[in-house]
Amino acid sequence: MEHVAARAGVSRALVSIVFRGVPGASEATRERVLAAARELDYRPDTRASRLGSSRTRTLGVTFSVGHAFHGDLLESLYTHADAAAYELVLSGVTPSRSEEAAVETLLAERCEGIVLLGSSQSTAQLTRLAGRVPVVSVLRPSSVEDVGVVRTDDGAGLRLAVEHLRSLGHTRIALLDGGRTAGGAERRRGYRTAVRRLPALSEIVLPGGLSELEGAAAALAFLDLSPRERPSAVAAFNDRCAIGFIDVVRQHGLRVPDDVSVVGFDDITEAGYPHVALTTVRQDAEQLGVEAVRALADRLDGSAATAPARVVIQPELVVRSSTARPSEVESPRPRPDLS
Repeated sequence: MEHVAARAGVSRALVSIVFRGVPGASEATRERVLAAARELDYRPDTRASRLGSSRTRTLGVTFSVGHAFHGDLLESLYTHADAAAYELVLSGVTPSRSEEAAVETLLAERCEGIVLLGSSQSTAQLTRLAGRVPVVSVLRPSSVEDVGVVRTDDGAGLRLAVEHLRSLGHTRIALLDGGRTAGGAERRRGYRTAVRRLPALSEIVLPGGLSELEGAAAALAFLDLSPRERPSAVAAFNDRCAIGFIDVVRQHGLRVPDDVSVVGFDDITEAGYPHVALTTVRQDAEQLGVEAVRALADRLDGSAATAPARVVIQPELVVRSSTARPSEVESPRPRPDLS
């Protein structure tokens, strides 16, 4: 800062005022200081500046690396955190890096609040974390009183998918299940509720999952069924699972949607590609990001008595070309009498 002050011909105190963004410097002085900083390639050490302040104005975010919808959420979180004058610190979860390790990194960075995307932490772990900093769980419900929740109504989303397929005339509709993944239990309940409410449907649950590989495995299980046993439609746990399923059944000569209709969940960018054109249940990433930032900012900037948010956002069905009316099943042809 001394070098910037010397280059700009001002005091060090004025440089500090400019970089803190507080009143006290004219617009001309501000521009001169910033120009000098650019010439010297100087950037304020924000981490050092936080050490002298009781506030860091940072929000930590855990997310699953490779989870496409988490990427959509991060874009929204960045936009709305910036608007609320907060910075984001990201900490990724991978097959070899646990969510607990990701959280510890954020606590070490002195994050004031933490956003957990699709958390898999236990009730006890969430309770301990919420005792240290404000926490909001995004995409996964939580019974912990001190943890805020911002999520999509997953059950309603699967009901939309099943109702859409039934309206086309499908009576054998399978769920490619998400297992214990965040949102999995709610989507499974939504599927079962729809099946029980609608006429002429029976429950068919096949193992699915989060990824294209798990969708591909579900497709192989589907193909192992005899043509008459196969469902004419599937509702997948998410879009990536649906895309993996579609890829494999097409490789085995089936047509989508002529032979099997497929519905995904999330509406990731790839779902709208022309060669995919996946009918799906859209989660509103923009609104989820808005509510997650608001949930933490209200607690951090408002009254200490502000209760954790509980926000449930309704999903929307997006119809594309991966669903259609079921093809008629041909009756088996009689064998000729060769006697």
